[in-house]
Amino acid sequence: MTTLADIAETVPERHYTHHEGRGATPHRSNPVVIHRELTTLDVHPGMHVAEFGTGSGYSGALLAQLVGPTGQVTSLDIDHYLTRWANLIHHDRGLGNIRCHTADGTAGFPERAPYDRMVAWCTPPLLPQAWVEQVVGGGFIVTPLPVAPVPNMTVVAKIRVRDRQPEVEAVFTGGYIEATASPKGDLDLPGRWVDWENRVPGPSWISIAWRGKDDWQNSGARTTLHRLLGDAYTERYDGAEVDWPSWRTFLAAAGNPHLTMAGLKPDLWALGHSTRTAAAVIQQDGTILADRPNSPSLEVLRVWLSNWETAGRPAPESYVPSLVRCEDGDGPAGWALRLSRSS
Repeated sequence: MTTLADIAETVPERHYTHHEGRGATPHRSNPVVIHRELTTLDVHPGMHVAEFGTGSGYSGALLAQLVGPTGQVTSLDIDHYLTRWANLIHHDRGLGNIRCHTADGTAGFPERAPYDRMVAWCTPPLLPQAWVEQVVGGGFIVTPLPVAPVPNMTVVAKIRVRDRQPEVEAVFTGGYIEATASPKGDLDLPGRWVDWENRVPGPSWISIAWRGKDDWQNSGARTTLHRLLGDAYTERYDGAEVDWPSWRTFLAAAGNPHLTMAGLKPDLWALGHSTRTAAAVIQQDGTILADRPNSPSLEVLRVWLSNWETAGRPAPESYVPSLVRCEDGDGPAGWALRLSRSS
């Protein structure tokens, strides 16, 4: 039986990610996680597979090999530059069973449905109903999904569809760029749920889960970001190095409405608590920042960290996943992913 590892040996990764005619594309995922997700997807020859997020085209080339000449792959991306180049590279390599289309993948692609498998390399705001409706009974969807209404709080879920109803079979650590309605140029800034951003003197941003209670000028978000960027109180976390996937999943599962995510420095996320009058976060490097030494948000953050340590820094895979139906009229219908502790 041909395995993904065997197929990967025949697909020239750098030919896609660093093509001589296009150059390097930043819209690409780590081959290790691509292989993990495709192994989880359990693709067989003759299947029809849809992927959301064409990227460099490398993942689509692997899928085309997995389904073989009797199968077909439909690849979607919002960026026509990526789909055009991927189509060309696939054609030049003699792959006739894959087609890349420029489209908003959150709506699926009914023109070529139904699909035996779906895989996403970008994160929708929820599991779209359109995806579930376009998968055959017993089929799988492997996709990142948010577990809290702030950026970068995601897990990858393996979902089986039966009678047009989705059921989560497993979750894994991971996540990909947010799905957006137009091509995303700034890959350093989250594509969704950024409530305020500064671009001078340097880039910074804030995301507050209580945005529904902010005013139309986003003054709560602006003030919170200012508190953390200004003359903030700082201290070092006295615990071991922060296990970021464990920490963010722990807070997401708690569902606190004052959860706050920030990017105060390039490539350094911060996560914590805020209100209209206080703010405190811990960065990935273990630095704690607060608006003042006696900040109420700082007290909350310390309790959260203590509870996390007491729980044993649980792994994301240790949580029980569930899907909650969402149909509030503010966007496409679907299911939100929620996590809870088993004990």
